[in-house]
Formats: sequence, C-alpha cells, structure tokens
Amino acid sequence: MMEKIGKYQFMAEPFHCDFNSRLLMGHLGNHLLNAADFHSNDRGFGMIYLKTINKAWVLSRLAVEMEYMPKAYDRFWVETWVETAMRFFTNRNFAISGPDGQVYGYGRSVWAMIDTETRQPHNLLEINNGSISDYIEREKVCPIAKSSRVQMTPGAELVRTIDTYYNDVDMNGHINSVKYIEHVLDLWDLDWYSKHQIHRFEVAYVAESHQGDRLSLYREQTGENEYCVRICKTGDVEVVRSKVVFF
Repeated sequence: MMEKIGKYQFMAEPFHCDFNSRLLMGHLGNHLLNAADFHSNDRGFGMIYLKTINKAWVLSRLAVEMEYMPKAYDRFWVETWVETAMRFFTNRNFAISGPDGQVYGYGRSVWAMIDTETRQPHNLLEINNGSISDYIEREKVCPIAKSSRVQMTPGAELVRTIDTYYNDVDMNGHINSVKYIEHVLDLWDLDWYSKHQIHRFEVAYVAESHQGDRLSLYREQTGENEYCVRICKTGDVEVVRSKVVFF
C-alpha cells in the first residue's frame, strides 16, 4: 500500500504565466489533472491501466479557490487524495502550497469512468478489484465549498462564438477540459485582469463536444465580481457551465 495522499512538485514556468507573471488558471488546472493522473497511475487505477481495458476517467466537475497564485519560476506542490468513491463517481481533492508550507488554495473535483468504446458510464468500483476504495482519505480536510449548481437565466448575453480544432482535442477524442477553462477566462480583457484576480473558478462538464463543433459562450453577472458562463455547441446543446468569482 502506498500512502493515500500524493504530493507532487511543479514550477510556474514563465511561458505558462500571464502579463502579471501569475500562473494562468488553465495551466494550474493542467497541474491538478497531472497530479490526479500520477496519483491514480501509481495506485493501479489510472489511465495507463485503464487504456488496456478500454476505460477512461472523465472529469465531471472542478472547483478551484486560490488566495495566492504562484508567480513565474515559483516552485509549488500539489497534494491530492480521494475523498469518496461511489459506483459511478469519485470525489478527488487538491491542496496547493508553497515551499514554506503556506497553502495557496484548494481544489475539489468529481470524476466519472466511461467505457471508451460505448462512451457509457462504467462502475469504477470494479476496476482492479476495487483498489480505489483502499485509498480513500477521510481525515484530510478540504475547506472550500463543493461545486454549486450554476444558475443562469435565458437573458444571458452571447459574448463569443469560436471554432474548435486539432489542438482543442484530448486523448479521449473530445474537447480538452482545460481548453474550456481558457475559453471562459478569455471573455475578460487585459484591463480587467490588471485590476482583478481569480478567487474561485468552477466548471461543470455537461456533455462532450468534438473537433469541428462551434462553441457559443454566454455570460451573465450574478453578483459583485461574480459571473456565470454557459457554453453550447452546434445545435444549441449545452456542454459546459462555469462560475468565476474575482477579487
């Protein structure tokens, strides 16, 4: 048995940072997903094994809340652990911290498992004799709120429509989870980001989209420095809902 909590070091590479020298949220998201991948592979229920049996993890929800975003060349650590595992979903948490142990922020995520041939949900407790259950960590606290149900009205403004290409597609054949994060955060310009930082980011993946789909992004302000975004693909099919809170 390995330890239930995995801890992985990363660096805020300068080309992954914005004009304020802060790590871009999309790249932080990549690091969180990499940590989840390292953790699950090392413990026998990751993508390396799943590919051999035509299964895959699919990210369903992600919420990240940051008090401080690492800056260019900063080294930081991501801890990750499985909070719960049910038949079709598992909850995985993250803690992001600096070299001195100061916690910069936390993340919560929900994952499902699918059969890559049928694209249907699969019982994750059947994988590798249910080994994920051996790594559930019930003691470590993740103090941020779980993802909320993003509520939007029909009056949300259509801000942008974009095309999708080769670089938008991940190894599962659908639009990359992190690409949606980038598309959402591109709805605000440099002037806005010169005065605001992202405090909390939530995204819920409702349906798959694929290369060639046109994505329409709708935005609605729902509070002070709080915005909700809906992404629909060709045919007005909703694929993503997101909430962004700035400070």
